[in-house]
Formats: sequence, C-alpha cells, structure tokens
Amino acid sequence: MWEMILVGVLALIAGVALGFFIARKYMMSYLKKNPPINEQMLKVMMMQMGMKPSQKKINQMLKAMNGQMK
Repeated sequence: MWEMILVGVLALIAGVALGFFIARKYMMSYLKKNPPINEQMLKVMMMQMGMKPSQKKINQMLKAMNGQMK
C-alpha cells in the first residue's frame, strides 16, 4: 500500500519537473525565434515617450535587451 503511494508521489514529482524543463526549453526557443520587441517597436515606443530615437540609441537598447535574454 505504502509503496503504491510512494511511487505515485515520485511519479507526480518527476512529471512536474520534466514538464517544467520541457516548457522552459520551448519558451526559450520561441522567444529566440520571435523576440518580444524589435527595432520598429522600440522606435515607436521612444517617440511616444517624447524621445528622439537615434539609431545608436536604438541599437544600444536592443543590445541591452538581448543581453538580458541570455
């Protein structure tokens, strides 16, 4: 009786852990292929905040955001 409960609990824990790592890997690959923000979005966002976006500033911000992703 206790063996069945122990096996069930261990299987549940293993399933949750395995599911977490599979979901994490999938999301990382998805975000790498489809970044949440691109150059055009960043430019529009900066203009809405009243900033005049230069290409240098946009590149710096994109580089910083990509550094955060890794």
